[in-house]
Amino acid sequence: MNATELTALLVFCSAMSFSPGPNTTLSTALAANHGLRRALRFCLAVPTGWTLLMLACGLGLGAIVTGVPALRWTVKLAGVAYLVWLAWKLARQATLAPLEGSQLDVSFPQGVGLQFINIKAWMLALTLTAGWVVNAGGAPAANPGQRLAIVCALMIAFAFTSNFVYALAGSLLRDFLAQGRRLLWFNRILALVLLLTAAWMLAV
Repeated sequence: MNATELTALLVFCSAMSFSPGPNTTLSTALAANHGLRRALRFCLAVPTGWTLLMLACGLGLGAIVTGVPALRWTVKLAGVAYLVWLAWKLARQATLAPLEGSQLDVSFPQGVGLQFINIKAWMLALTLTAGWVVNAGGAPAANPGQRLAIVCALMIAFAFTSNFVYALAGSLLRDFLAQGRRLLWFNRILALVLLLTAAWMLAV
């Protein structure tokens, strides 16, 4: 992978990783409600799930999912349903509390699985596969395995860093949100972001 391709890849990964989405929204919500330590398992689940998804796309499974309408809609509807369910739980969380027993609970396996029911994640993985793994400057790549390893390594770093930054921001707001009904309204705003993301997923 030459310098031009690597630069383009870094810019693309930065834009996609740090833009608001279901992962960053949940990282913020988990840290704001339960602290940074509780949010770390989700911050680790995102790059884990995304790497598995990227490997699946690199092996050709992504093209099957997005190319078969029934499978595409299954992924899309499952993702939308899960985001709506999380938004409902988040909108009801009014007090700072440990993750166990709270309305909002996203386990490590759920965080990994979320990547596989996010149609945006599938499209991103396919874009990376087509643009940087199997092609090199418009021609078929001679070393797709090596290029896939580079893409996965970069996305692990970007996926963790972006979610950790959002989680850190959420944790810094805990004292402010503990006063009055601020946490409830903060959670409802984040729940609305999740619902808007779900609506966008239906539209793409």
